[in-house]
Amino acid sequence: MAHQSIELKSISPLDGYKLLTNLVVPRPIALVSTIGADGVPNLAPFSFFMLGGSNPASLMISPTLTGKGLMKDTLRNIRETGEFVVNLVTREMVDDMNQTSRSLPANESEWSWTKFAALPSSMVAPERVSESPVHLECKLFQVVEHGQGPNAARYVIGEVLMAHFEDSGSGLIARLGGPGYLDLGTVESFELPRP
Repeated sequence: MAHQSIELKSISPLDGYKLLTNLVVPRPIALVSTIGADGVPNLAPFSFFMLGGSNPASLMISPTLTGKGLMKDTLRNIRETGEFVVNLVTREMVDDMNQTSRSLPANESEWSWTKFAALPSSMVAPERVSESPVHLECKLFQVVEHGQGPNAARYVIGEVLMAHFEDSGSGLIARLGGPGYLDLGTVESFELPRP
C-alpha cells in the first residue's frame, strides 16, 4: 500500500484543518456552556476534545482561533470567568447542537436558537444542558496557546469538579470528517451541514 505524504507547513491552515479532521476520526463532541463576564450565556460544540488525567480529573477542549484569527466567545468566556461545563451529545440532540455552531455576535446567546432546557450547575455558574446524559462541570486550569493567526490552537485544560450522568447509557454521537457524524449507539453514519 502506497502512502501519500504532505508537509503541513506547505499548505494553508484551512487545508491542514480539513486534512486532520478527516484523518483523526471519530472525535467525541463537547457541547460547552459558558457565561461571559457580561452575563451572556454561550453554548458551542467542539470536536477537538479529549480526557486528560484522573489525578486530578481533567479534560481538554481546543476552541481554535477563527478563520480570521479571532478568539471565539467560548475561549473569551472561560478566560474571563474560569468556568465551563462540557455536555455530551446524543443523536436526539444533534439538530439543536448544530444550531449552536452559528457565528453570532458576542451579546447574543446560542441557547436561543435551540429547544435545550438549562439546568443549574452544582459548582460552577454556567448552566448544564438538560437533554444531555453527561455533564462535566469544570474550572480552568490553564490555556496553552500554540500558533498565531487563523485556526491556531488554544488548548483549554479544565479540572473536572463534578460529573453528572444518566445510567441509561444513551447513544452518543461523534464527529467524522467534513459534515459527517457517527451515532455510537447504532454505528450509523450521517451528515449534517452547518447552519
